[in-house]
Amino acid sequence: MHYQVVSFNYKKCTLPEREEIAFTSDGEIREFLDTLMAFEFMLEAFVINTCNRVEIVSASKDNFATFHAILGILSQRTGVGFHDLARRAMRFEDEEAVRHLFSVVSSLDSLVVGEAQITGQVKQGFRLSYENRTAGKELNRLVSQAVKCAAEVRNATNISENPVSVASVAVAQAVELMGGTLEGMTGLVVGTGEMGRLAAKHLLRSGADVLLVSRDPSKAQQIAAELGENVRTGSFENLERYINRYRLLFSATSSPDPIILPEMIEAKEINRIWFDMAIPRDIADISDPAIRVFRIDDLQEISKTNHALRREQALRAAEIVDRRVEEFFRWLQALSVEPVIKRMRLRVDDVASAEARRAVKKGFIPAEYEANLRYAIAQAFDKYLHDPTRNLRAISKESDGSGVIEAMKRVFEIDTADVDPDRYKVQRKETKQ
Repeated sequence: MHYQVVSFNYKKCTLPEREEIAFTSDGEIREFLDTLMAFEFMLEAFVINTCNRVEIVSASKDNFATFHAILGILSQRTGVGFHDLARRAMRFEDEEAVRHLFSVVSSLDSLVVGEAQITGQVKQGFRLSYENRTAGKELNRLVSQAVKCAAEVRNATNISENPVSVASVAVAQAVELMGGTLEGMTGLVVGTGEMGRLAAKHLLRSGADVLLVSRDPSKAQQIAAELGENVRTGSFENLERYINRYRLLFSATSSPDPIILPEMIEAKEINRIWFDMAIPRDIADISDPAIRVFRIDDLQEISKTNHALRREQALRAAEIVDRRVEEFFRWLQALSVEPVIKRMRLRVDDVASAEARRAVKKGFIPAEYEANLRYAIAQAFDKYLHDPTRNLRAISKESDGSGVIEAMKRVFEIDTADVDPDRYKVQRKETKQ
């Protein structure tokens, strides 16, 4: 079994390129996963789909075939050429795949280092696939350990103090451009997903009132009630009027197409500042000199400048990730070796019992000595297997130990596919000591 992550993220893909690849609904993700899992070499997969990345995390029998299958299906779905997708993709395999996912979940690979949303987004992506029966125990192990790694990073560093998100960077930039305060202003927030909710919260903390607009009025009203009296809701049908009235706009919807178009804009003497936090983009290309539009990639550059201390903490956090990755593979190998050892010893018991019965049947010993003979045979085998067992446990901790374990399974014809790894957690801890 191999792990792999195929990543299309802000480091290598431009905003338009990410828009071409992004999934716009859970239904699209399920359809993609169902198509991918039809290949016999696939074991499990799930999708991370955020404003900054589309990543396919997989467990399979063949990483090479999996990579090409992923690109082929994406090419058919998006119309982007196979080789163009290959150019955009970042590919991580096995240990590097685990390290990459741990870094992503710990928010070290985020556009804004330390942002708090990515852990939940990864868990949501896995949950969607789990409920779709296209992810299971192999990727559950991986995600569970990644979440534990993220928790240690948060506890051991201050990287998540005053949690940062794309929305908070956008509001901070608005504060800076408006002379250090948003008191007396109204921020128009379009979209009631997590990003829109965060933008509203940060606007309130900065002293602004919020006008919240959504295609789902009931959800907008629910959020407004939660956030307090300085948040009111507006009708999506009046969006054109709102964007020509208010100077500040923060948009983060899941629309597959822009919702704010050039023909909606009226000439105004006031300068307007708009933040497009959505992928695909909510705001079409605007040429009006009185409107300044910040997009996801613009906010990345701002965050690099404003969060140097967070980057310093990220170096410390990266050490935690490296250690957690090493521990994860030791754990996996321990899970793989202990069932092998147990099956070997069970086979010894079976052989000892069979040989003792045969000795009685052949008249070699009296029946009353059968139990003693069975015990003696088992003891002899146990002593013979003592050193090989100890060596096998030691080998399992080495980076290339999995190959030896697989060879032992093949030599002794041992199948561990039905083993519950939770049964070996105590043994794993004892082995580490």
